[in-house]
Amino acid sequence: MFPTTVRDGGSNADREGLAMISLPATRTALVLIDLQKGITGLPLAPTSGAAIVERSKALAARFRAAGAPVILVNVAFAPDFADAVHAVVDRSFSPPGGFAPDWAELVEGLPEPTDLRITKRQWGAFYGTDLDLQLRRRGITTIVLGGIATNLGVESTARAAHEHGYNVVLVEDVMSTFTEDMHRFACEEIFPRLGRVTMSDAIALNA
Repeated sequence: MFPTTVRDGGSNADREGLAMISLPATRTALVLIDLQKGITGLPLAPTSGAAIVERSKALAARFRAAGAPVILVNVAFAPDFADAVHAVVDRSFSPPGGFAPDWAELVEGLPEPTDLRITKRQWGAFYGTDLDLQLRRRGITTIVLGGIATNLGVESTARAAHEHGYNVVLVEDVMSTFTEDMHRFACEEIFPRLGRVTMSDAIALNA
């Protein structure tokens, strides 16, 4: 059985029988999606943006301490949105009140000088960026994914990572989206077909 949703304050310590996942630090990278000022403050479920940021900071600190790369992804566009996707859709996304000047900036206290930065122009972090190059040249074979939103930026990146041949570990308590149902469906029905679903305190990094 795959993990069920953990709400704010929840921890894998509340779960019995979830096996630890041991990963080689030299071949594993943490990739955090869209933890930026204009997104983490949106109404999210099942976990608030503030809680996701704090959990992400703790997980990133563990990766840095183990010598594993931390990659922080944000989404940003040119002032005239000429580099945004312009396909015809039934429902486009625009934050209430439009985009604030600091919308694309990563949240304070998350980035460290050693982290890699990737800026994308769509949901997924692979297309049109050098994410794949940066991972392969560092010998990375497994990516650990978290961020916002579960079924948008995280899921799109997970699908592309799977198609590129990476092993994918999806950290359920370090991601959130706009409704609990969206989050649950991705974690229970999509992610197990792309990789392994776990919780942050069930990840061990080994030399």
